[in-house]
Amino acid sequence: MIKSNKLKIFNDPIYGFISIPNTLIFDLIAEPYFQRLRRISQMGLSYLVYPGATHTRFHHALGCMHLMQKAIQVLRFKKVEITQLEEEGLLCAILLHDIGHGPFSHAMEHSIVEGVNHERISLFFMEKLNKKFNGSLTMAIQIFNKAYPKKFLNQLVSSQLDMDRMDYLKRDSFYTGVAEGNVSSERMITMLNVVDGELVVEEKGIYSVEKFLMARRFMYWQVYLHKTGLVAEKLLISVLKRAKELLDKGEDIACSKPLLFFIQHKINEENFDDDTLEIFAKLDDVDILSALKLWVDHPDFVLSKLCYMIINRKLLTIKMKNKPIEGEKLQKQFDTFKSSYNLTDEETAYFIFSGEIENKAYDQDKQNINIVRRNGRITDVAKASDHLNLKALSKTVTKYYICYPKVDV
Repeated sequence: MIKSNKLKIFNDPIYGFISIPNTLIFDLIAEPYFQRLRRISQMGLSYLVYPGATHTRFHHALGCMHLMQKAIQVLRFKKVEITQLEEEGLLCAILLHDIGHGPFSHAMEHSIVEGVNHERISLFFMEKLNKKFNGSLTMAIQIFNKAYPKKFLNQLVSSQLDMDRMDYLKRDSFYTGVAEGNVSSERMITMLNVVDGELVVEEKGIYSVEKFLMARRFMYWQVYLHKTGLVAEKLLISVLKRAKELLDKGEDIACSKPLLFFIQHKINEENFDDDTLEIFAKLDDVDILSALKLWVDHPDFVLSKLCYMIINRKLLTIKMKNKPIEGEKLQKQFDTFKSSYNLTDEETAYFIFSGEIENKAYDQDKQNINIVRRNGRITDVAKASDHLNLKALSKTVTKYYICYPKVDV
């Protein structure tokens, strides 16, 4: 009998060959829960803006694991102690950190399941897999929960300078073609060190950190919070909301069984049990896209029109402002569209609405990025930097938007 070789390699367009370090990682990647990530887009509906942005959470998870291998290598070279068990814990934690994402990633995070974020669902999956793998993920779960005694291990998985951010900025920049987001992950990893049990960046890496934070800001405004991507996501949320309303009224809603379950039931933290997790594991982008295509022909004007807009990229007009939107402008659009299609206020609100978005590239309140000086002193990067923009990146920027239909809708 030929033994299967579990130490295979993946060919990644960004890092080249990514090796699978051990059989546990191989078996986790082979799990159906993890394979599902091939059908979850990394950037939601951003491909409607950047046609190349069709990469998945599967790509991202493998990239993060690769960077973690590099970080472990660098820290060990600098005489930081990371045991074999801790290495396995780190690799499993970063590999599975996004396993709880639902269809279209962040776009539908609170539409499918209310008040349960993807991190919480990732934890449910990890606990389930831990039982299957006889406790092999116990340390990974501790690190994922930021509960492991060695703080720097938790920070490698989740912090302002974690492997997750280092991969998604570089990867999303590559697939969108937005060059400003292209960070040198490998260079930054080379500058990592540990002082008093916490992750720090050596002084010579300060410019790499500055570039990383600037890249994050560019990517948020140009890509993640791009107005066209934003309006597409709002429409997608509205589609699910409308489908739920119609189902409550007793109307027929045709879609896949897993999606129907989440439209029919109000799922939250209290009733998210093992059975719910299994149904959630069957849900991916395909369920949503097939539903949108079906619902384009639904007799309900609101549902069919919203689905038509997304499928054919005939999106609402969106205007972005630095000041709150005036009520009169909104009301004028509202009244015109309402009378044109003889709709109720409730129905019209699906097509004309306003809101706000926030962006903060460097959140000092959550956790600092610390620079270690040559004399051993620790300084926050915003203070250590001679780059005035870095202080500005610590401030929250708010923008306001208004959405309304184009004239030819």
